[in-house]
Amino acid sequence: MTTLDPAEVIGSGMERVDAPQKVTGRAHYPNDHVYPGMAHAALVRSTVAAGRIRGIDAARARQAPGVLAVLSHLDAPELRRAPMTLLGPSPPAPFQDDRILHHGQHVAVVVAETAEEARLAASLVEVDYEPAAALLGIAHPDAEVLDNPWDLDHTRGDVEAGFAASDVVVDETYTTPDNTNNPLGLMTTLAVWDGDSLTVHDSTQWTHNVRTSLAAAFGVPESGVRCLAPYVGGAFGAGLRVWPHVVITALAARVVGRPVKLVLSRPEMFTSVGHRPDSVQHVRIGATLSGELLAISHLGTSSVAMEDDDYEPVSLGSAVSYGCPNVLTHDRQVRLNIPCPGSMRAPAEGQGNFALESAVDELAYALGMDPLELRLRNHADTDQRSGLPWSSNALRECYVTGAERFGWSRRTPEPGSMRDGRLLVGFGVAGAAYPYYQVPCQARASVRRDGSAYVRSAATDIGTGTYTVMTQLSARLLGLETSLVRFGLGDSDMPYAPQAGGSGLTGALGNAVHAACQGLVQAFLDAVHDDQASPLHGAVLADVTVGGGRIHRRDDPGQGESYAGILARLGLEELSADGRSTPPQAENLGMAAAGAFGAKFVEVRIDPDLGTLRVARVVSVVDGGRILNERTARSQIIGGTVGGIGQAMFEKTETDPGTGRIANATLGDYLVAVNADVPDVDVVFVGGPDRTTPVGTKGVGEVGLVGTAAAIANAVYHATGRRLRSLPITIEQLLL
Repeated sequence: MTTLDPAEVIGSGMERVDAPQKVTGRAHYPNDHVYPGMAHAALVRSTVAAGRIRGIDAARARQAPGVLAVLSHLDAPELRRAPMTLLGPSPPAPFQDDRILHHGQHVAVVVAETAEEARLAASLVEVDYEPAAALLGIAHPDAEVLDNPWDLDHTRGDVEAGFAASDVVVDETYTTPDNTNNPLGLMTTLAVWDGDSLTVHDSTQWTHNVRTSLAAAFGVPESGVRCLAPYVGGAFGAGLRVWPHVVITALAARVVGRPVKLVLSRPEMFTSVGHRPDSVQHVRIGATLSGELLAISHLGTSSVAMEDDDYEPVSLGSAVSYGCPNVLTHDRQVRLNIPCPGSMRAPAEGQGNFALESAVDELAYALGMDPLELRLRNHADTDQRSGLPWSSNALRECYVTGAERFGWSRRTPEPGSMRDGRLLVGFGVAGAAYPYYQVPCQARASVRRDGSAYVRSAATDIGTGTYTVMTQLSARLLGLETSLVRFGLGDSDMPYAPQAGGSGLTGALGNAVHAACQGLVQAFLDAVHDDQASPLHGAVLADVTVGGGRIHRRDDPGQGESYAGILARLGLEELSADGRSTPPQAENLGMAAAGAFGAKFVEVRIDPDLGTLRVARVVSVVDGGRILNERTARSQIIGGTVGGIGQAMFEKTETDPGTGRIANATLGDYLVAVNADVPDVDVVFVGGPDRTTPVGTKGVGEVGLVGTAAAIANAVYHATGRRLRSLPITIEQLLL
């Protein structure tokens, strides 16, 4: 019971257990819930990026049909800012003063009988502003600069001496734009008060954070707040924080004394739930003529909102990506009048990897060396910061396996030398990694008299397959058919779980489920320990194994009892056990905790006359530790790759430099990758279980995106000889 046989949990994987509910419409998302007497809310947003509110005239709105209330800073009560979270400070509480910090800021909310009446009335609210000069643009000379805001800058060796000793140095600047999370489901909050008790249905990736934040905002006990999110229509990081609109909905429901639902519009999504911040990155890499890296310097600057904090250390990965004796990484943030940034799939690494892996590729061409060979030659066999061996690292195998499957040997080295008819063909490669992340988690497991099991935790499934993987894992650990196991999640009344983000939930939750199921088997053994008639009499956990709905002795499988039989004999309806996981202390084991690793190989086709760019093939080889369900894990890598294609070729949130207004805040104007842009993606998993935890997973949610943009840009250079250092890569760039 202390370890799992990989052969018993790795394979093609079972189909999603929640699929029938989703395809038949029985999966209720936050927007699907309806309460008797439910009212609807609509936001009024600022039309200036900086300044103050001189006045608000809501008379016409209050007289509009169906209107129940209009709330703003003029009549809202004091709301406390939520406490610090694992992801940093919570966003500021809404409606607390007259200041405007960004275009699109929520300045009022209208509550009405119907959503249509609320939206109409919101358009009637007149706001008088006293505008101020807005700080817009990462290079603004008057903007406040935060140096090393997370105290994560890294220095080892003597970087300048390393560059002085280098035969070849690449010294370039790379830029990435704002990208906006655009999950299919519009973010929704539905709030219902009963006295001082609050129930919230919310599009969140972290139910306990919603509970804690709303309890703090309204000064009520956490035990009286319940957040429900059994189904979430995607998020990509947008649901990791408790955004102001969530607090506003709860406030509106309290004021009108009725359930209130607020559904963000697509344009409101662009200013309400975060975005990937833009970045400017200065990268220098020096090496000998034989390709030995001697120095890396990575200086990253990204944007942040006026009164908020966002964890986005874009240079951090460069400290460990390659074996190099002299390294400097340094990050800065610039405060601007912009909506609050937030996590978007592969935060920080999505931007930082593009710069680093583009620079490594440039170095390879400057040396006249195969870009893959340069990466292999400088593979970091150990954690470069601590010198400890990795708890697991199959990156070298990722490169070798990927090159073989992709056909890298067919690449001719000269840029522009490969064609298919009139089309230019380019091959590109990039390394990928996403750092280790795991935090405490809890789960509870129960077996009932009918032999079925119910395992639960407050985690969320944002489409990643958590329902399925945890059902599968629970069934294996309890020795039950998956049809007899139900996994519950998405309810803050369940045992504590961290956010579905950072590629850490499967590890944290899987280890908690492992502990809960192990504890449950122990509870059954305790129940029959003194029963002389039980074939399990006196047995301890190490003496038994499970299968077929029963516990039996390892040395004599015929000697055992079913769960149902034990419960019936004892007159019990069920037995339960709690389990918890804590982050493994890898350094105590003489190891450095490893995240996921991967290699991306891309083939592009470019029409030299039209400047059109098409991705023809992608091979993704990933070391994600133990893969519990290959079907859902493969889906994660494909989804991440699609996001990386969007980052490389399409996505850019356009902010008007004069007003701060987002100019393309619809899916008609903000371009994302669609089916026609995505080729077949070949996904291969290599490596084995990570050694730090009993389940051995490392997470694959982010690593699928990391490296994709760099591999595409590197393939574009191979096809054209044109090095593009800013994203997205556009027709205009390719035609210049």
